Amino acid sequence: MTTTPSDHKSSVRHEFTKQADTYAAAAMVADPLRVARLVRAVAPAQHDRVIEVATGPGYVAMGFAAVCREVVGLDLTKAPLVIAARIGRERGLSNLRFQLGDAERLPFADGEFDAAVCRWAFHHFEDPPLVLAEMVRVTRAGGIVAVEDSMVSEHPDRAAYHNRFEHLRDSSHTRGYPLSRLLTLFAAAGLDVEHVSTEQLTQHVEGWLAGARTPDDRATQTRALIERDERDDLSGTHPFRRNGDLCFTQRTAIVVGRKLTRR
Repeated sequence: MTTTPSDHKSSVRHEFTKQADTYAAAAMVADPLRVARLVRAVAPAQHDRVIEVATGPGYVAMGFAAVCREVVGLDLTKAPLVIAARIGRERGLSNLRFQLGDAERLPFADGEFDAAVCRWAFHHFEDPPLVLAEMVRVTRAGGIVAVEDSMVSEHPDRAAYHNRFEHLRDSSHTRGYPLSRLLTLFAAAGLDVEHVSTEQLTQHVEGWLAGARTPDDRATQTRALIERDERDDLSGTHPFRRNGDLCFTQRTAIVVGRKLTRR
């Protein structure tokens, strides 16, 4: 049965309410060095206003708030925003606020921000081109739009296999994109790409499943797909064993574009 957008957003709310605490504690999410890398790629000015779309526990928004005039973190789900607001208060960030909102209909005026960023969320969106268009809309001409996300293979059959086990692990996963597709989306949205960087992360399968609190039956299916991938090289994630534990390689990319002043 086809999932409607409203059903999918319910799935996102369910998953990230369930995962809120474990996701906020995940090293890949909370790591200040990774946050700083994204901030450096965007290179905001001190007077800039920045929006982070799908902020989750807010670490990226806080990273920008440390160097910018004002930051808004927006998310579809309340539970991670509660965590984000608490951590923001603990860090004494008075130029930062968090609010509920839909990334497909950002509640802000055209050109209201100097930069719009989104990390680790495009693979959860039902309509990533629409979200990117909204990020561009609320960014001023000449401003910056940046996306960081996991990537899948450029080969459709390998990408489909990867997306299949990602969705089993977390039902709110829609699809990961190959880097070429993300670059095409940036151009179509009226952005000039100014920066691209990639990285490879090691995912330990049991911790990765535990972080999403994947139900036992789906976790069993996910392991089976990754174990088959380990034998047959089906996704490009190159599963391997480290001290007996099943792992795989997750590729990520940061893409930064500047909004065209004319179209």
